[in-house]
Amino acid sequence: MCEWIWNEILGDSGSAVWRQAASVGDARRFCEEVGLILVCFQSSKYYFVLYQPVDPIDMNLHGYFRSSASYRVRIALNLKNIACTNEFVHLTSGEQQSDEFQLLNPQKFVPVLEDDGIILTQSLAIIEYLDEKYPHPALLPKSEEDRAFVRSIALSVACDIHPLNNLRVLKYLEYNLNLDKSLRKQWYCHWIATEFKALETRFASFARYGKFSFGDSPTIADVCLVPQMANARRFNCPLRDYPILVEIDQNCRKLEAFQKASPENQPDAE
Repeated sequence: MCEWIWNEILGDSGSAVWRQAASVGDARRFCEEVGLILVCFQSSKYYFVLYQPVDPIDMNLHGYFRSSASYRVRIALNLKNIACTNEFVHLTSGEQQSDEFQLLNPQKFVPVLEDDGIILTQSLAIIEYLDEKYPHPALLPKSEEDRAFVRSIALSVACDIHPLNNLRVLKYLEYNLNLDKSLRKQWYCHWIATEFKALETRFASFARYGKFSFGDSPTIADVCLVPQMANARRFNCPLRDYPILVEIDQNCRKLEAFQKASPENQPDAE
């Protein structure tokens, strides 16, 4: 918890309260820690910050610890400090095939997000929904050009790598095409290398990255990149040729939001 000087309440407006903070950075960190929204601030000798409590959230996330798509949504929820109830769907034992789950998602994929009666599927659609409904901190930049760049990085992972290497494809390679483990790994790492090479070139050429994929704040690009980097490590795919991707990934994984979302830290981890 940040150190705060809880001075006299300067004003009260319904559920919003003015309080005094040492800095805007402290104010933002405090809001993230206790689930408040930083509405506005003004600076003079001190920063006086207006907090507004977040409304209670009735949200369920159906996912699987090793699902990279579920991993993305967990990161986004953590970055926005949104608490939800986890509903675990064990993919390798086939729980997604149940009639009950197919009522939520006929595609039989995770994640599925239930938000007060609304059922949402597809990780990027869920993340953009969260970003619009809970805009602080934003996961997309302000300008149209920058948003397009960030989305293009996210889609490169979610559309060009993940569909070729997800669980149902790997099972088809094993059980229908009879490829052994070494050939399945070769398949997996081939598509990782193909797209990671392109991403590394884009980052080097456009120089938009900073600590993260775009500047010095996490975006939807990082939310997609980090799970794919984790998968690459799990399959022992070489990463030495992608120093920019490795650096971005390392910076992201220093943040608590990414650490808490990591597969090994999930209650259903095996």
